[in-house]
Amino acid sequence: MGVEAIWPELVALLGDRVTRAEAERGAHGGSESYFEPMLPDAVAYPATTEEVSALVKLCAGAGVPVIGWGAGTSLEGQAQAPSGGVTVDFRHMNRVLSISQGDLTARVQPGITREELNEELRATGLFFPVDPGANASVGGMAGTRASGTTAVRYGTMRDNVMALEVVLADGRVIRTGSQARKSAAGYDLTGLFVGSEGTLGLITELTLRLHGQPEAVTAAVCGFDTIRDAVQAVTETIQMGIPMARIEFVDHATVEVFNAQSGAGMAEMPHLMVEFHGSPSAVEEQARSFGEIAADHGGHGFVWAADAQERRALWTLRHNAYWAIVAARPGTRAVVTDICVPISRLAEAVEATQADLEAKGIRGPILGHVGDGNFHVILQFDPSSPTELEEVKAASHRMVDLALRLGGTVTGEHGIGIGKLGFMDREHGDGWAVMAAIKQAMDPGRILNPGKIVP
Repeated sequence: MGVEAIWPELVALLGDRVTRAEAERGAHGGSESYFEPMLPDAVAYPATTEEVSALVKLCAGAGVPVIGWGAGTSLEGQAQAPSGGVTVDFRHMNRVLSISQGDLTARVQPGITREELNEELRATGLFFPVDPGANASVGGMAGTRASGTTAVRYGTMRDNVMALEVVLADGRVIRTGSQARKSAAGYDLTGLFVGSEGTLGLITELTLRLHGQPEAVTAAVCGFDTIRDAVQAVTETIQMGIPMARIEFVDHATVEVFNAQSGAGMAEMPHLMVEFHGSPSAVEEQARSFGEIAADHGGHGFVWAADAQERRALWTLRHNAYWAIVAARPGTRAVVTDICVPISRLAEAVEATQADLEAKGIRGPILGHVGDGNFHVILQFDPSSPTELEEVKAASHRMVDLALRLGGTVTGEHGIGIGKLGFMDREHGDGWAVMAAIKQAMDPGRILNPGKIVP
């Protein structure tokens, strides 16, 4: 059976909030990356957990796939529909349900974006710190275990999701975790769903950990003659226990794009972009200590941005890097990939990746979250050339080989989806079979986001 068999029931449940219109299906069949469109058979827009539960029960009974959809910013095809089915778009479930200032928590629906959430929190003196760059939905961020520029200080989604409400493959609704700061009560089901990419259940509510807005913030950029110098400065800063809020790396190719697209005026060499949070005196001391370490490793051309507008401009550069890089070579697309290695091997990994790309003549600006050993490469190709696509995919595969050889992981934050499914066995071995067994136990009909994470 397919969607056609349950269409009358879907319409009775959701009315005009379920559609088979070509435009809506097309808008939910693509991704930010290089994958060809894979359209669902229908798109649903539920407004309540009860509607999600009823929808999943209908789909389970007919063997129809169900794919969750947040903001559609995933980079490994996590929200595409290779087997058709119903895409569940959570845009109407986008409210803040409650805020507990005393507990530093918020209960939210999955469709709210991180920027919308922080706008709601602004008057409370609190904020939600996870910042993957894109204005992603928090449900999608939980599904992919997102992190980003602030993870070095505040952690990833794994560290900032305390509890969930989840609709399972048979339509049951469960709650995991609590508002308590710790628990020893059984399996960590919250951790199981965070990073599961919608293959085990649909998240319909999240309890998030919040943080106090820092009293003082300062940021800076500084240049280095070599990648190794920049990365070694980061490593020493971390070893010294200096609490950075952000520390990002961009290579010379990325800086060239910044200058061309935004008139950044940065010296065309590798740069670090850093930010410190705390009291005025603590921030001043942290910045001074970092400046000394950076100078010891050849850092120069410091530009400090204590003004909020200057800081926003600095991080807007970093967050818009992907689009700026693609725009710098009109008509291209990109395989956007990431790996994560132990920090002690980071310089080696970045240098080896850069050397490989130069040897193969592939344009691939490098940038990343050097504070936790995670970096990204934007591998550009001409979509009209199958040869170029295969060359950049091969380069991405060599990055995976490198990460595993250095004791790292095939992805630090982009996730598995379709794009990196073929590498799971190499990283996890028999552990991948355990993941498959969990999937089979929780979703025996294989309706939840099929074709992702597990074989």
